[in-house]
Formats: sequence, C-alpha cells, structure tokens
Amino acid sequence: MAGKPTVGIYSFTGCEGCSLMILECEDQLLDVLELVEIVNFREGMDKIADQVDVAFVDGAVSTSHDIQELLEVRKNAKIVVALGACAWPGGLNVMKNFQDQEDVRRYVYGDKWAAYDAIPARPIDRVVKVDYYIRGCPIDRDEFLEVTQAILMGRAPNIPNHPVCVECKLSDNPCRFDFGEVCLGPLARAGCKAICPSFGTKCEGCRGMVDEPATQAHRGVLEKYGLSVDDMMREYRLFGGWFWGGDLGVPDLPERATSK
Repeated sequence: MAGKPTVGIYSFTGCEGCSLMILECEDQLLDVLELVEIVNFREGMDKIADQVDVAFVDGAVSTSHDIQELLEVRKNAKIVVALGACAWPGGLNVMKNFQDQEDVRRYVYGDKWAAYDAIPARPIDRVVKVDYYIRGCPIDRDEFLEVTQAILMGRAPNIPNHPVCVECKLSDNPCRFDFGEVCLGPLARAGCKAICPSFGTKCEGCRGMVDEPATQAHRGVLEKYGLSVDDMMREYRLFGGWFWGGDLGVPDLPERATSK
C-alpha cells in the first residue's frame, strides 16, 4: 500500500470485546499507529473519514440497518477483515435463530416489539465479501497484530490450522474429557494458546473448526468417554450454530460478490 494506509474499525451486534482487544495491544498498538492512520473507531475516537484501506468489522448482522451499513463499509474499503466470533461465524447471536423470531422480539422488547428492526443473526460474510478472518471470542491480540502486519506487507497471514489439542499438549494441560466435559479441542482451530483449558475449562470452539478435522479420531475420544457426536454438535452450536441449522436457509445477498 502506498503512503500511510487508513484503517476503520466498525462494530455491529456484539459486546465489542474484540474491538476493545485492539486497545489491549497497548505498547504494540503504538507501533501499529506508526504504520497506519485510524480514521474510524467508535471505542477510541470520533470518525474522521469514510473511505478506508482496511476495515475491521466486529459483530454479527442482526438488523436490516446492519445490512445497509455493512454494504456501505464494504463499498468504502479496499480490504475487509472479520474481527472475532460474532463477525464470523455469527457467534452467540445465532442462538436466537433456533427460536421463534417473533417470540424473541416480544421477549426482548415487550409490547413495543413490532417497532424494532430485527432479523435472524448472520456472519458478515453472508452479506459482503470478506478478505481476512481474525477468529475467537475475543480475538487473540498476537493474531490481530500478525494479520495487520501481513496485510501491510502484502503477504498471507500465518494462521494456525491445527486443533487446540496440539496447544493443550504443548502446555501440559490435563485433558478436559477426563473431567467429564465435552471439549471441542480435537476439532477446533488453534491460535488461542489453549487459553480456556489452560485456565481449567473446556474448549467451546469459538475459533471454528480446522479445515480438515480428524472426525474419526474425535469419534474415538467420544466413545471412550461414553459420549456421542450429537453431544459434540450441541456444544459446537454455541458458537458455530450458523453451520448447524442456524442459517434458516438465509441466502447470500447479491452484493456479497462485490469487492474493491
């Protein structure tokens, strides 16, 4: 990229924890700011400009207004990066898709439910073309820095494509299956440094699955502990529900193919 690239950080439906993780980069963020100019970041500054070289998008799409705003972000950005599990694969937001949508709106908004714009939640790449993904709930700071550096250097980012179990073994963590938990570590994409098992709880697959999961090996683990594939799928639905019925047959928008 010629000159000092401009960056925008945009938030849709989510807790904005992944956007806040950027601020958690602390001293390393100062190094990033030497290389880029941030012109849009709700968590850190007032908006300066609409046109950006790189747009980091946090949060899922859950309203018609989100769709229109996201299309505008895509139109004004050369590169779009999905930031965190809500942006891809929809994260916890997709849990509402498994319930009656009118009932959900009535529960949340009460007798004013009809006045609120709400649609089934979806990942941002069901609306626009996404160029890069930074996974997790929340994102890993080191991975954010790696992807940002890769974009600026024009190379492919180094993103792990092996299961969390590898990182667990490297950290000498006890297996969470031994504690009677249904852990997604054998299938989930590493890169989080096995943070959940390292602090005494199971992996819930917030980074999605590896490209070619060893399903047969995982089946053997489940059988060993008296569990089924359905038990595992129920766990995966927490973050990956979009791929297990949460899509509700929602089609991609025609604009998804549009990219600058």
